[in-house]
Amino acid sequence: MAATDFKDYYAILGVDKTASSDEIKRAFRRLARKYHPDMNPGDRQAEAKFKEVSEAYEVLSDPETRRKYDQYGQYWKQAANGGSPWGGRGASSAPNGFDFDFSQYADFDEFIESLLGGMGGGRTRSRWSYQSGPGRASSGFGGGFDDFSRYSSRQPGMSLDREATLSLSFSEAFHGVQKRLNIGSEVISVRIPPGAKSGSRVRVKGKGKKDGFGRQGDLYLNIELQPHGFFCFDGDNLVCQVPISPEEAVLGAKIDVPTPDGSVTVSVPPGIRSGQMLRLRGKGWRLPKTGGRSDQLVKVEIVPPKSLSATERECYEKLREQRSSNPRQDLQGIAL
Repeated sequence: MAATDFKDYYAILGVDKTASSDEIKRAFRRLARKYHPDMNPGDRQAEAKFKEVSEAYEVLSDPETRRKYDQYGQYWKQAANGGSPWGGRGASSAPNGFDFDFSQYADFDEFIESLLGGMGGGRTRSRWSYQSGPGRASSGFGGGFDDFSRYSSRQPGMSLDREATLSLSFSEAFHGVQKRLNIGSEVISVRIPPGAKSGSRVRVKGKGKKDGFGRQGDLYLNIELQPHGFFCFDGDNLVCQVPISPEEAVLGAKIDVPTPDGSVTVSVPPGIRSGQMLRLRGKGWRLPKTGGRSDQLVKVEIVPPKSLSATERECYEKLREQRSSNPRQDLQGIAL
């Protein structure tokens, strides 16, 4: 390898040989922003400079490759391929496709983060492939950067998934619903299956972020139910509160109770106390995993009338006079 082929990657990035990995990354970020072809349309010199700083970052961002570059100088490429640094010609590799679709990114910073993730910014080194001249594929380190028309890489530690919160009414969540959502400039239709609850996640495949390598993540919708005026949850069960009159509590009664499927008739046993629960089996929420239903718990609340007719007042007064039990009998004698 001729000495004239040697490139001073530190000088290309404008950093000292003692520069830290963070300093190298910041330098690359600044220069990539400056010379990227999308920021300099039609400027061949800027494109060439962009390839050069990318090559420099590819080498210096990897600790092992940087060590060999520092140790062997112009012969580092042979050493990087496991051969003698002073003999033989090693195979070549380099990041090769700077044909990015910049419109896929929300801003330039997102593009740079994507590029950093694929060029040594993660914990695992990326593998690159490119064409070095017509019909000649190369791999490994070294060689020129003749054709950057294609680019492929694994990007360790970088997620292309997105998340969003979707608010649903109880009715929509119980029955299932079709929703139209705006994802960037795209309008998509999403089917929410019956039985979603707050905390449920719905995956929409292939609707996440795009990178410059033709890959796209998924969209995850976090379901959030709007409060309901009658129903609430206790685990998977539905809970509601139903008022009854004092005489219904004493004598028992049959009352109508709303459920997700409409009203059902429920028997209230005589002597029920305020706060006690009645269980309606299989009348609760839909359970997507089993296809069944949870239970509905009916909490009874004894509600005295706010106003009485003359006849009602007379009846209550007679009851008070003729009452045979004292509900506070157990409280007698309690003191500190």
